[in-house]
Amino acid sequence: MKKDQLLTRRRALLAGAVALGAAGTAGALALSGGEEPVRRTPAPAPAAGPQSHTALKSSAFRLQPLTGYGAPPRAAPAKVPVRHEPFLRMPGHGRTIVLTFDDGPDPRYTPHILDTLAEYDVRATFFVCGEMADWNRDLLARMADEGHIVGNHTWSHPLLTRLKRSRIRSEMERTSDLIEKAYGQRPQWFRAPYGAWNRAAFQLGADMGMEPLAWTVDTLDWTTPGTRSIIHRVEHGAAPGVVVLSHDAGGNRSQTVRALRTWLPHLLDSGYHVTLPRRRYT
Repeated sequence: MKKDQLLTRRRALLAGAVALGAAGTAGALALSGGEEPVRRTPAPAPAAGPQSHTALKSSAFRLQPLTGYGAPPRAAPAKVPVRHEPFLRMPGHGRTIVLTFDDGPDPRYTPHILDTLAEYDVRATFFVCGEMADWNRDLLARMADEGHIVGNHTWSHPLLTRLKRSRIRSEMERTSDLIEKAYGQRPQWFRAPYGAWNRAAFQLGADMGMEPLAWTVDTLDWTTPGTRSIIHRVEHGAAPGVVVLSHDAGGNRSQTVRALRTWLPHLLDSGYHVTLPRRRYT
């Protein structure tokens, strides 16, 4: 598919997502702000970018080891209630925020983001697409090693409200299966592409043991508004419990990489603590 055709498809899907405001989850969508673009089909050959990393000192955030030969049978997904809207923010004590990155991993940008997070000893949540993760399983393994959470963002980033239930299930299941193989455990969080939720997405996500997470602050980095604009949106939108949406793939994310290097230490210096999303039940 040519580049101009991809852009036409992207604009059409975004227009369709906006038109969903009257759907059952309109309230949640109105609160969630803007959305991310359609991702490009990944190239099999990874582009240049820093791949090496230094392991974090603390092992407190390390997740389950990677599955492999001799691994026990897969456990049944945890019982999750069926939600009617996604979580837009996370409760917590003090000035806590949650950082999330969508659409990756991308070998051109994700390693830079992981390097910055490691430098400041911060953990984030990465909502990955299966077709991107399939080419970059080493980056999912690194996320596990460094204590980050990996969530499900479907396989090919479709508009779920236009799909049959069987196709939605396939998009979610394929991605969860791949995450388990590369990351070490099945995802516990799900984010619908474009923030376009429907009843099937909530029900299927719960069946697979995943909670729905949206966002509070959209950096709009997918529009490439400029590094200063991204910094401004995060620093002025920061508040206790907010969930910040950024992207580590789906286009040129160099602005996102540069902005993170500025706004992250600024927020930490101002007293914010970056935390991971926590489930609200046991």
